[in-house]
Amino acid sequence: MQRRIIPREIKTEVLAKAKSGERVALLATQYGISDKTIYTWLRMDTGEAVVSVVKYNRLKKENEELKRLVGELTLNMSLGKKN
Repeated sequence: MQRRIIPREIKTEVLAKAKSGERVALLATQYGISDKTIYTWLRMDTGEAVVSVVKYNRLKKENEELKRLVGELTLNMSLGKKN
């Protein structure tokens, strides 16, 4: 298999999208890059295992859910409702 040289701009764009939560498999298809390559870039860029990206996304979702719950409880309290 022949190695392609991928421009730095594309690599930066793919990494940004992956870190923002886009699926690596989808990015690999869109850009014609193997998912293994993207995971390698992520590992090299973060200095950690790629699992941390998955963990980050899970924690981000949990945080958003907690914010929603706090907002709902705050609204209920301001309206004088009991749980």
